[in-house]
Amino acid sequence: MSGLVDALLIVAVVALVVVRQFRTRRTDADRRWWVVPVILAVVALREPGLVDSHHRTESITLLAAELFIGLAMGAGWAWTTHVWAEADGVVWSRSTKASVAVWITGIGLRVGLFALGAALGVHQDTSALLLALSATLLLRAGILHWRAKSLHLASPHPEPRYPESTSSARRQATAYGDGVRSRKERV
Repeated sequence: MSGLVDALLIVAVVALVVVRQFRTRRTDADRRWWVVPVILAVVALREPGLVDSHHRTESITLLAAELFIGLAMGAGWAWTTHVWAEADGVVWSRSTKASVAVWITGIGLRVGLFALGAALGVHQDTSALLLALSATLLLRAGILHWRAKSLHLASPHPEPRYPESTSSARRQATAYGDGVRSRKERV
């Protein structure tokens, strides 16, 4: 794929994922959460420009840093996502304001890596960014799957572990920076 097509694919995936995750969504613990990240990784890995052959060591170091940032972003995003189960056993999730901070920090670090690569004269292809995005999505989805499954499997109609009031039957997995309770949006 050309760099422009890769860039458009990255923007489209990020826009879709971010918009979807900042809405209250039903989280299905049994869905195939790994499919989209694996497809993105395959697309990224089949591109020839992942490593600059003229600056091999620097390129591999930048790629490793990009992947590390992607994994850290995925973990941070997953742990700042509010996850809860309603009385009927349905698990819901919604990203929080702390998730926005994770995204802003991750994007800032990636811009810094790109600037460092440009200063070193390393040719940087969009496939490295696509691979890091795949790592972000894969780790985030895996952690959310695990968190949702732990709430979903606790029992089909359990007593609430974190009751909001005497009439509420909501179980929650707390998220970092989670101070506000999310309500389901009408779909």
